Amino acid sequence: MPSSMEKVSQLAPSNERPDGRGQKLSDRVYGDIIDRIIQREFGEGERLPSEEQLASHYGVSRPIVREALARLRDDALVRSQRGAGSFVQRRPDRAMLEFAPLESLADIQRCFEFRIAVETEAARLAAIKATEEERVALTQALALLEQRIRDNALGVDADFNFHLSIAHATHNRFFSDTLLSLKSAITYGQNLARGLGLRRPERHVPEVQVEHRDIHDAILSEDAERAAFCMQHHLSSSRRRVFEG
Repeated sequence: MPSSMEKVSQLAPSNERPDGRGQKLSDRVYGDIIDRIIQREFGEGERLPSEEQLASHYGVSRPIVREALARLRDDALVRSQRGAGSFVQRRPDRAMLEFAPLESLADIQRCFEFRIAVETEAARLAAIKATEEERVALTQALALLEQRIRDNALGVDADFNFHLSIAHATHNRFFSDTLLSLKSAITYGQNLARGLGLRRPERHVPEVQVEHRDIHDAILSEDAERAAFCMQHHLSSSRRRVFEG
């Protein structure tokens, strides 16, 4: 089995600048390391090359490598041990790549981060400000989600509308405007999460619906902190389901 140093020598240097989509160099490093973990070039439990070694062989600076490794830690793919370096914690589900190209994984992770920040506050405000009409709309959105599940459909349209109904209930158009402006990115991640979830419907589907119902119930009971907690938990769990299987 090749050593870590030998594996580093296989990593082709890259001085490529961000492409037309504005992809960052840290995204390229992040995606390439994921690819090598999936291909078992870096096995579970194995120590990754050092930051200095990775930076040298990718032709990038150490801060760029650190950013990529931090994202891998957030995804629970890599763990750091003080004084010893970074180790592969687990391999992502290969099925994930059937739904999303490797180069898009960094953006999916970033989108979840952004949604956690924005939608947690939206849920809190909705619990405080939602009118009776908006509460009815939220209940209808939840019912549509449940119907999609009974139909064994992806239900991404219903999922997005559920979250959008919460944004409308904040009475601050910037929440709904933000979600609508990011609809393609958000639904891309939702498609991935739900597509993977349908492969394990006995666990993922009921789990997701409990999370949606908890958000709905907290908002209708006007429990702002509970609504914020439930939304944060739901989106964090969605990210976990995508990256951890």
